[in-house]
Amino acid sequence: MSDLPPSGSTEPMPPASSGAPTDPTRSTPPTAGPVPGQPGPSGSPAPAADPWARPVVPEQPGPGASPPAHADPATPATPPPGWPASSGATPPPGWPASSGPTPPPGWPAPPGDPSTGWGWPAGGPAYPGHPMPGAPYPAQPMPGGHYGWYPPTDPNDPLVTPPHAGVAGWFSRCAGAVRRGWRQLLPIVLLAQCVPAAIISVLSLYLVPTDEPVTGPDGAPVLPDGYLEHMFAFYGVVMLAALIFGPVQAAGWGAGTWVVARQAAGEPAGLGAALRYGLRRALGLWGWTIVASLLITVGACLCLLPGVYVGFAVALFGPVYLFERQEPIGRAWRMFHQRFGMVLGRVALVMCALLAATVLDLVVSTVSGVVFGADPTSAPGTTVGAVALAVVGAALAAPAYLAQLVGLVVAYAEQRAQEGPVNAARLAAELG
Repeated sequence: MSDLPPSGSTEPMPPASSGAPTDPTRSTPPTAGPVPGQPGPSGSPAPAADPWARPVVPEQPGPGASPPAHADPATPATPPPGWPASSGATPPPGWPASSGPTPPPGWPAPPGDPSTGWGWPAGGPAYPGHPMPGAPYPAQPMPGGHYGWYPPTDPNDPLVTPPHAGVAGWFSRCAGAVRRGWRQLLPIVLLAQCVPAAIISVLSLYLVPTDEPVTGPDGAPVLPDGYLEHMFAFYGVVMLAALIFGPVQAAGWGAGTWVVARQAAGEPAGLGAALRYGLRRALGLWGWTIVASLLITVGACLCLLPGVYVGFAVALFGPVYLFERQEPIGRAWRMFHQRFGMVLGRVALVMCALLAATVLDLVVSTVSGVVFGADPTSAPGTTVGAVALAVVGAALAAPAYLAQLVGLVVAYAEQRAQEGPVNAARLAAELG
């Protein structure tokens, strides 16, 4: 005797519906088919029916038909349509087995050291096109660590100092920039920085007040007649000359930055092309130079120290404007405070070069005063000698201007490397 029901039923069979789940308490006539738990035609036990599951409508044959809704668990399924086959770690149940813990397709394989990258944990699900939860995305470094999912900064880049290279890396790249481009940088510095400085020095010889305060009958100092008028005229002419020569100096900074970046990227950097680039950026850079100078002046009026602080904090505004051309003061301020010690140290070294040039200029001025007197323009011979010394003093400051230009550009490139991967070719392209 068999416990199987008869092969057919004499009662009519209602059509399958895709509506709400059937009531499990409702008695329904038996249907033909294998009994749950009994072997079927294939020899494998049929799965038990879920009384709360929605009725399954058999798939109709035809092009593009999808596999049955309840597939045999022993048969491996494939990823959903439109998803690429994963080559990463162990996929979810029913997916094809992968070869091992590898990143998603198209992403570089992470190194084995956890401090330099992140790999798929054993047994973790592989989501095509996305990292595991908590893993870094391909444009962000791991917090406080090295770079993992994208190539780090080239340690041999001639312009960009990689993270953790220290001040020695910054020094070596500054020296390399000078070695590569001194033939173009020196004429640019002489033309755009030393010539304006020499002209202002010569004007000072003629306009600086020569009269000294005297002591009155009561012992109080008395200013000579016209002393204040001469003093205001002197400073007014110097400030006007600085404003007139400001675009020239800004063009020099732009041209020098262009030479440093392009030569580091291995691209041609002629003197004429550099000057043309500098002229294109001169007015914008000059305008931001005025803003920075006003901020430093206001700070200096507040007991000098705030002015020094502001000068250090906005020192990178020039490279920021040339490479990014937006928000140079605020961006330089944030760079300074985000990596305070690093930027402070680099800018302080640049300021030391400028301080040395200032001391040298004071020495030349002192020699001129001793040799040619307090009023060197009173005689033709002394005038020629004083003018010659003023020109020599301005020329001697050329190495300091060159150190300022190269040092600030390399310091800016180093800060960019702290924020993400960058190289000399990218920076040269950003200059436009």
